[in-house]
Amino acid sequence: MNLRTVPFDHPDAVKLNDEVQAEYHVRYGDGGDSTPLSPTDFEPPNGVYLIAYDEDDRPVATGGWRSQDANGEGNEDGDAELKRMFVIEQARGRGLARRMLAALEENARAAGRVRMVLETGTKQPEAIALYTSSGYEPCVKFGYYRHFDDSRCFAKAL
Repeated sequence: MNLRTVPFDHPDAVKLNDEVQAEYHVRYGDGGDSTPLSPTDFEPPNGVYLIAYDEDDRPVATGGWRSQDANGEGNEDGDAELKRMFVIEQARGRGLARRMLAALEENARAAGRVRMVLETGTKQPEAIALYTSSGYEPCVKFGYYRHFDDSRCFAKAL
């Protein structure tokens, strides 16, 4: 896996984001993830956006984090919010998500963030299994989906 830092609006990032949104639609039956995001959210040192490329230079996985501090949506000072973790269907089962998660955690730690937080949903059991097996624990709900019954929030000290 070849990880590259790219802008959130890079063509490969847009392509993979469209794929993850389509998957959310299948799983949840709505328009996808409506969390407000901006390309500037992922600009270092306040965030990063990564794409994993396979040996044929095809984009196969993505993920990013953005800085969050105490706000009215439940975040705490020093949070790094994980966003858009996704592996294309053809590349699943190879440990790419776990490797992407570790790279994002290391990057956020190096940027001075103290806690990685994420929001996922009950219809994504694979994601919940990945996060809990990687040391994430349930936390107080935060963010755009904090009032949704299907929302699950997790955190891990960095």
